[in-house]
Amino acid sequence: MKVFVARQAIFNRRKQVVAYELLFRDGTRNSFPDIADDVATAKLIMDNQLNLGTRYLTSGKKALINIGPDSLKQELAHFLPARDVILELLESITPTTENYEKVRQLFHQDYRLALDDFEYTKKWEPFLKLIRLVKFDIQQNSLESIKELVEEFKQKKNMKLLAEKVETEAEYELAKKMGFHFFQGYFFAKPRVIQQNDIETNHAIVMLIYSEVLKKHMSIDKIARLFAQDTALAYKLLRLINSGVFPLKSRIESLKQALVYLGDERIKKFVGLIMTAHVAEGKPTELTRLSIVRSRFCELIAKSINPSIKSMSFLTGLFSLLDAILDRPMEQVVSRLPFPEELHDALMGKHNLLYYILNVVKAYESGSWWQLQEACSLLNIKDDHLPEFHADAIRWADMYNDTIF
Repeated sequence: MKVFVARQAIFNRRKQVVAYELLFRDGTRNSFPDIADDVATAKLIMDNQLNLGTRYLTSGKKALINIGPDSLKQELAHFLPARDVILELLESITPTTENYEKVRQLFHQDYRLALDDFEYTKKWEPFLKLIRLVKFDIQQNSLESIKELVEEFKQKKNMKLLAEKVETEAEYELAKKMGFHFFQGYFFAKPRVIQQNDIETNHAIVMLIYSEVLKKHMSIDKIARLFAQDTALAYKLLRLINSGVFPLKSRIESLKQALVYLGDERIKKFVGLIMTAHVAEGKPTELTRLSIVRSRFCELIAKSINPSIKSMSFLTGLFSLLDAILDRPMEQVVSRLPFPEELHDALMGKHNLLYYILNVVKAYESGSWWQLQEACSLLNIKDDHLPEFHADAIRWADMYNDTIF
């Protein structure tokens, strides 16, 4: 498959290219697609950093990469090598104490930090000692209106200033006279879209890996076997290990060894990155969350009536919305998965025990008392414990979403 990224050059005062800003694109059209900031950043990392690498795209120069509030919360920057990138903290990030702590952690992990489209308020003062580059959008705020702030920031020894959206020679000359160190905009160069080849990911395999990561005690052996079933995922995993993000003391000889090297917490974050980039893109996050609630709800019902099928019941709930998430027929989604016939049949709507359990969950979600009574009668159960099961499932989903995302 084809993946796309735009790069726009950043120039110094001698009009020499010193870095490139990398911008996610979903096709040859040179404009930002209508997707959330974390999805754009996750796809930029998956499609580029874990493909040929940012150094390939920037000819060895620094890459400026946008980090929005959701990307900051999910710690997506940790999948980028600090020596290769400058993290642009978008204007949508608010200067809260929580965000300050996350930015401070990045600073102490040797990431160089920039403020994008910066507009000064006193709340930003604690952040400024961590920032090495401030970008001013001179179309949004005229050079004249930010003159005093520029003079103040020029006195900060470790801080550089960049004028972006420079569209005329007059703007460049004035910004240069004011003391800006770097420049970016159409006057120098428009973003250029670069097309690369990448391997398509099997979304259903991603969901299977996700279901294993959700467990209290994940099985590295099982996760390694699942990665082995998808060439794209195996390649991304090994690229991550060899991307310079983590210090590598010995050669990796197997997927299991790579996973052991990452450790449980990094595996969870990596799977979260994959999920953000390739499964729920362009879809409400509520769909993904609901599938996780369903998985636990189904598991608890199965545990109460037939514990031997609780694992299959968990997967039935987890995959029950994947056709809606991926906009693909359910048959296409599950046809290539190593599911037992009973699980496959339930997802395809054939009446069996797993189907009836899922039916109870759907009836409970709908709030229809009559449908719920009918669904319960097919399982020969009472609905007494369902509110308790549902509340447990919501708490469980919230806990594991916070852990991974």
